[in-house]
Amino acid sequence: MKKKNKRTPWKIKNSNDIMKKKILMLIVIISMLCGISAAFAADLPIPSFRIGIDEATGPDDVAVALEVIAMLTILTLAPGILIMTTSFTRLIIVFHFLRQAIGTQQTPPNQVMVGLAMFMTFFIMRPVWTDVYQNALNPYMDKKISHVEAFEKAKVPLRKFMLLNTREADLALFVNASKLGKPQTQEDVPLLTLIPAFMISELKTAFIIGFLLYAPFLVIDMVVASVLLSMGMMMLPPIMISLPFKLMLFVLVDGWHLIVGSMIKSFGV
Repeated sequence: MKKKNKRTPWKIKNSNDIMKKKILMLIVIISMLCGISAAFAADLPIPSFRIGIDEATGPDDVAVALEVIAMLTILTLAPGILIMTTSFTRLIIVFHFLRQAIGTQQTPPNQVMVGLAMFMTFFIMRPVWTDVYQNALNPYMDKKISHVEAFEKAKVPLRKFMLLNTREADLALFVNASKLGKPQTQEDVPLLTLIPAFMISELKTAFIIGFLLYAPFLVIDMVVASVLLSMGMMMLPPIMISLPFKLMLFVLVDGWHLIVGSMIKSFGV
């Protein structure tokens, strides 16, 4: 027991020395890492970003800034402009009615329907946008006309397209509601009055076309339902039997060709 008591202080002292050496090594490693990180920080400084407003040196600086703001605003409002002032509304609603009338729930998918409506919109609106580019946007970018004159020239082909596809009753509704007086010519109709009139006219036209699309497919559904009921097959859903017949009818009459062609002609293209 005495021998053990004599060796105990030596073991404690030895363990303390080892712990001190470990702590010392850890401090040295941390110091080296800090030095390395400081060296990298010195070689690679962190960039700083500053946003401020400086005094313009000339009118061109102000014009460029206003053009950037205008472009950002147009990009933000581009989806709304595409829907409100083009043929996109009528096309996408008609395609949706067609899919519901046939009975295919998600075929074609929404991405395909929107893509088809968008590219058809580009095709139908191409003459209008070409006119806007040649007479308004291109001269403005060349600094031949001011932004006010460019806007006035850009409204002319767009106004012509919307007036061509707007019903007189819808236009009269918004003209009377605006209380601006009866316009003498079409050019006197404000653009903010013409756009909502064009929108509700497009909605009405799209719903009429949708009803005409529903009629033949509804007849097929009624005939199939009557046959199944007469045969006593009341538990069999009629949609399972009528869907192949509706698809066959749509393919035989070349439905996509007829509908797309009729939609293009309805806009006067």
